[in-house]
Amino acid sequence: MSEIRDTVRRPVDVEIEISRSRFLTRLERVGDEDAAREVIAAARSAHPRARHHCSAFVLGHDGRTRRSNDDGEPGGTAGAPMLEALVSAGLSDVVAVVTRYFGGVLLGAGGLTRAYRAAVAEAVAAAERVPRAVRLPVEVEAGYDLAPQLEAEARRMGIAIGAAEYGERVRVRLLPAEDQLPALRAAIAELSSGALEPVVGEALVVDLPG
Repeated sequence: MSEIRDTVRRPVDVEIEISRSRFLTRLERVGDEDAAREVIAAARSAHPRARHHCSAFVLGHDGRTRRSNDDGEPGGTAGAPMLEALVSAGLSDVVAVVTRYFGGVLLGAGGLTRAYRAAVAEAVAAAERVPRAVRLPVEVEAGYDLAPQLEAEARRMGIAIGAAEYGERVRVRLLPAEDQLPALRAAIAELSSGALEPVVGEALVVDLPG
């Protein structure tokens, strides 16, 4: 699987002022283009008197989908530098919206480019990053006596643990990296004396603990 990029844990709002123009940035995690456009629309609704609501978003764990919009600023002076700030920060599944209140001083193309890039960079610096990685979902159905032992062993091995399901037995969900799978299989076999057989799902991208 290709490069896995970080995302952000929660929305961030920052403001900078350059030559009396105010640049208000909203940086938010999103899952798809529709969600990104909802964030952009919300910024427009929250600031109806602002002159520009420029935007950029990066989607996909590998950052493959990239969009930007200058929203009336001279071509290439807003959306592109905003997008570059997100990409260079190694982020994906995020949208940035920069709302500009014009302060009466023309910044010129170079000034605008620097301002919009700086606005997003400020938000990125303030954000709590969420590292992500490829993991293999592993499910094990165990008795109530053995399930806590399986989870404890997984923690000892540095393996992430998903939400368990409780019924007549406990469905334990574990998220090992591919190179941890053989050792996990061996541990499950040893703890259960070979009675339990883990079910391994397809690889997926998960958030890692902060």
